[in-house]
Amino acid sequence: MNVHILDDWFDTLRGLPCFERLTGHEVTVWTDHVEDTDTLAERLQEAEVLVLFRERTKVTRSLLGKLPNLKLISQRSVYPHVDVEACTDHRVLLCSNMHGGTPSYAAAELTWALIMVGMRDLPAQMASVKAGHWQAGVGKTLRGRQLGLYGYGRIARAIASYAEAFGMNVVWWSSVEGRARAQADGAQVAPSREAFFGSSDVVSVHVRLKPDTRGIITASDFAQMQPEALFVNTSRAGLIAPGALLEALNVGRPGKAAIDVFDSEPLTDPTDPLLSHPNLIATPHIGFVTEDEFDLQFADIFDQVNAYAEGAPIHTINPEVWTNAE
Repeated sequence: MNVHILDDWFDTLRGLPCFERLTGHEVTVWTDHVEDTDTLAERLQEAEVLVLFRERTKVTRSLLGKLPNLKLISQRSVYPHVDVEACTDHRVLLCSNMHGGTPSYAAAELTWALIMVGMRDLPAQMASVKAGHWQAGVGKTLRGRQLGLYGYGRIARAIASYAEAFGMNVVWWSSVEGRARAQADGAQVAPSREAFFGSSDVVSVHVRLKPDTRGIITASDFAQMQPEALFVNTSRAGLIAPGALLEALNVGRPGKAAIDVFDSEPLTDPTDPLLSHPNLIATPHIGFVTEDEFDLQFADIFDQVNAYAEGAPIHTINPEVWTNAE
């Protein structure tokens, strides 16, 4: 099959073991990012299979209408960037392994790294020593401090295990259902939302972005946080109310933030008010960007391509496309 892989910015996939699973297919790997629908459609005219690199490219009804040969979209995890109804209308099968029960350890590890970097103020210390000024200020020890985890999911539970190993006190907040599951598991749930934000030295959010979670972290939540506290977000920028984090940093509650996600990505403007804020530590959405994670994820994706080619598709999201085709 004619397979096109989008947004492999560092041409990583060809060097991974999983890439061998595409042997026998005609494969094109695109290493840049294209926003313009017409330009993208022109590139993909011959594509029968479109492989997505997480949520880097939106698959819209307009794009699908310009791809007459497309039969399959293969990806992994959630798919808010794909118009599933339009896929069905255009008889394009969407396959995505939701990997239930398996957290992204890469994302969990980056979150923990940002917590350590933020609490020890490592960017300032590194810049100081490289500039010949030696030490710059005093950091904070994690042991004995409180980590507030918002969202009782797989990644958050992995991070909780790291925190407990470092001697932190872990407190939870989530939806009503999430808090009930946490309590049933014997986890410590904050007595109120206000107490959760107000008593935590670090707050890290781990919630899927859906219509009912968009903007779930508000200015009033930040106002509860202490001036010495750290806010961490490696999930999605849309979970925070528009402008609320920048406003919070400007007033000093919390004192610092460490984030891996932005409203507009890729964000390449160094003068962006949030990105350039002196109390922000930023990484460029690399929570899942490790060789190990890529090999795991794309092994699933390429298995989906082969299953489709063999006439037995797996991980189907709109199976009626396949059923009705038979």
